[in-house]
Amino acid sequence: MNLESFQTQVLPVKNKLFRFALKFVGSEEEAKDVVQEVFIRVWNGREQMNEVQNWEAWCMRITRNLSLDRIRSMNRKQTHPIEESFNVQHEALTPHESTEIHESMQRINQLIAALPEKQRQVIHLRDVEGYSYNEICDILELDMNQVKVNLFRARNAVREKLTKINAYGL
Repeated sequence: MNLESFQTQVLPVKNKLFRFALKFVGSEEEAKDVVQEVFIRVWNGREQMNEVQNWEAWCMRITRNLSLDRIRSMNRKQTHPIEESFNVQHEALTPHESTEIHESMQRINQLIAALPEKQRQVIHLRDVEGYSYNEICDILELDMNQVKVNLFRARNAVREKLTKINAYGL
């Protein structure tokens, strides 16, 4: 891998790597450090990486592993609201509508944060980042059935809890 390949294959995924690391470590500064370390590892190992078929999935796996290492060393776990990951803009909304959307996003974020770790990772990679099932298998080092089961359970849990919250009092 030369500099041009690095710039065209690896650097374009920096925002996804950052958001993924941010979900793990909970701090923007820590997430930036993780992404920087990912790039350093990829660059330093560029000679042995000719057999890598999907650079993005491989970088996400390194990000996941480094983030988990960082969490273990800090011995803490935090997450940020999901709406920060989406960069949602609410133009032409009334203050009431804007408040409702904000509160719904907070609820969804809380429900996702309460999921078991694998379900939380799978739902983030699939529904927030938009990865395919195969890419998620590569990133999380799970088989396809585990990815599908965890995603199904995560979506069901969020849906049921959100329905229960919204139906309360009716």
